[in-house]
Amino acid sequence: MADADIIVVGAGLAGLVAAAEAADAGRSVVLVEQEGERSLGGQAFWSLGGLFLVDSPEQRRMGIRDSRELAWQDWLGSAQFDREEDRWPRAWAEAYLDFAAGEKRAWLRGMGHRIFPLVGWAERGDGRAEGHGNSVPRFHITWGTGPGVVAPFERRVRAHAEEGRIRFAFRHRVDDLIVEGGAATGVRGQVLEPDDAERGRPTSRVAAGDFELRAQAVIITSGGIGGNHDLVRRAWPARLGEPPRTMVSGVPAYVDGRMLGIAEAAGARVINPDRMWHYVEGLRNWDPIWDNHGIRILPGPSSLWLDATGERLPAPCFPGFDTLSTLRHLRRTGYDYSWFVLTQKIIEKEFALSGSEQNPDLTGKDVKLVLSRVKSGAPGPVEAFKRHGADFVVAASLAELVAGMNKLADPDAPELTEPALRSLIEARDREIDHAFTKDAQITAIRGARNYRGDRLSRVAAPHKLLDPKAGPLIAVRLHILSRKTLGGLESDLDGRCLRADGSPLPGLYAAGEVNGFGGGGMMGYNALEGTFLGGCLFSGRVAGRAAAQAAG
Repeated sequence: MADADIIVVGAGLAGLVAAAEAADAGRSVVLVEQEGERSLGGQAFWSLGGLFLVDSPEQRRMGIRDSRELAWQDWLGSAQFDREEDRWPRAWAEAYLDFAAGEKRAWLRGMGHRIFPLVGWAERGDGRAEGHGNSVPRFHITWGTGPGVVAPFERRVRAHAEEGRIRFAFRHRVDDLIVEGGAATGVRGQVLEPDDAERGRPTSRVAAGDFELRAQAVIITSGGIGGNHDLVRRAWPARLGEPPRTMVSGVPAYVDGRMLGIAEAAGARVINPDRMWHYVEGLRNWDPIWDNHGIRILPGPSSLWLDATGERLPAPCFPGFDTLSTLRHLRRTGYDYSWFVLTQKIIEKEFALSGSEQNPDLTGKDVKLVLSRVKSGAPGPVEAFKRHGADFVVAASLAELVAGMNKLADPDAPELTEPALRSLIEARDREIDHAFTKDAQITAIRGARNYRGDRLSRVAAPHKLLDPKAGPLIAVRLHILSRKTLGGLESDLDGRCLRADGSPLPGLYAAGEVNGFGGGGMMGYNALEGTFLGGCLFSGRVAGRAAAQAAG
């Protein structure tokens, strides 16, 4: 006898969306989650809440002319689809782009979702019109950040729970998919002992019993592998160089990738496991929530970027331009870290930190606190990292800065010298003296300030790094930060998981990061940012609706 019409495995954003959509269609749902109730919303809760939208009212108000055609050009230039396995990922990409340029904003707005008026410009690209990157700003920050994205769907799910259409099964860890007669008919696993740890904190894995649940369909929304660094290294592609020996973790340990193997063992196909998205601007969190907790700097374009040996990074490896090109370049250096060198003037204008908890003004919808960002001084969380963070050096002179950097360097790294760094910075600073320059980064800075949003809040006026009026000098040691899985369970446009022969595995669906945010990797090799949450929303909606219709 079935316990519900549909089982959803994973109570992150994609799982909440899928459960809400299925329950809206009148189906009964069991929402299974290995963590406790405090973790409802998963990784999305910790996010900045950025969403990729195309030709939005917010863009038009900021003077940005966008179109579906331009966005598709950017998507294809970034995704670089080149495999037979990209049939469904490409189809998902087209469907998602229609959603992002169409009803996405109105659909969310109808549930009370709101957007901060300044549109951000993420992943500015590799310097080619046909290459990777966003040609225009498209990064729309949710008013309320990650919790503001999760809230409408949590409300819907809890309302259905009160009516009896959705039942929660927290602390239930799925160890096996039940497949009978060639169809997925349920899940089995272990009930973990109660653990009331705060959201994101490690929880007990001690089993207190077994469970088995049956349904007409199972939707897997369990996330990726970013919290399991052994799996990350195992999947690391040769094109990105050797996997790092050390990383900081941008996601909690429960993002463990277990369900990918479990689904594969049941007959589902995993494709593009080598496609992944890790940042190169990671900081060790001075006030961590989970083990090895890393925070990403969302940088403006002005910081001077050096590798561990003191060499300046080449174009297009500028802050905020081309994540994976920069990662690939840095992996060739033989070291797991790099450096930003900047001024107080730059950090005040250009440093933002990823995560809802690092942006209390936006998360708390505090207009007065948001307006304080335009005053002198860096935002409070940034200043806290500057004061307490283990990766920051603040100095009154270049000699003092270099000495501090050498103290933080790896023991086997070449010693940085003040004359070499001074020569590099002075060469860069001379390019500020005139309206002409051969320095591509300075050209990019000046170009960015043509956009009103950047000039107001994201890009400092060009200045000399050695100008005492801009000081003090700051150096930041940057770590590789594990984050997203871009491949995953292959699925058709109904979210149905596919077997190796391309046929659907009856009763089994997937959504969110576990299926590469759509199809098994709708972003291809590169993300345009704002697409992770959006992919969870879209794929969760598709899978929830399709499973509900099939269960009828």
